[in-house]
Amino acid sequence: MSDSKQREQITSFARAIFDRGLTHGSTGNISLRLDDGWLMTPTGSSMGAIDPAKISRIAPDGTLLSGDPPTKEAFLHMAMYGERPRARAIVHLHSTHSVAVSCLCGLDHNNVLPAMTAYQVMRVGKLPLVPYFPPGDPELAEAVRHLAARHHCVLLANHGPVVAGSSLEDAVHTVEELEASARLYLLLKDQDYRPLDAEQVSRLEAKFPAKS
Repeated sequence: MSDSKQREQITSFARAIFDRGLTHGSTGNISLRLDDGWLMTPTGSSMGAIDPAKISRIAPDGTLLSGDPPTKEAFLHMAMYGERPRARAIVHLHSTHSVAVSCLCGLDHNNVLPAMTAYQVMRVGKLPLVPYFPPGDPELAEAVRHLAARHHCVLLANHGPVVAGSSLEDAVHTVEELEASARLYLLLKDQDYRPLDAEQVSRLEAKFPAKS
């Protein structure tokens, strides 16, 4: 895929995410792994109005080659890519229902969401909670890196999800599934609901192993 097509793809998915209400203001960011670096959405930009020409192109050593400066949360992407060599794209959002779940007390930090649907298990899998750190804190990158080798989705406490995918489309679909699952959990958590049992989850995990 040409550079212009890759930029158009990022712009198109970013706008779709914004239009679906999964991000707001200048929150959220997207990156795409290239053979010789990365493309990332610029800092301070709205996902609903990304200019393809201003998308940051970054060299393997982190040098900005063209475009505007990258998202201030680029370090989260780099931490995830460093532990997931097959990941081709990463999406980080401050999506409302996922953030709401990340603020709850009494969560299982090893797996925040109970297994409510097959597609949640197949796409999101186990979702660990990363402890809270202030935005930009280098310890946040280390906390993400600690979990990234075993999980393609993590939830930052009081912040939002970071999702790696085998493609940009895969990462976007996964973060959408995560947000839908978070919303479902908030609707059900005070009800007498029936999650999938351990055997049902194991069968899904065996049939649909994580690939990203």
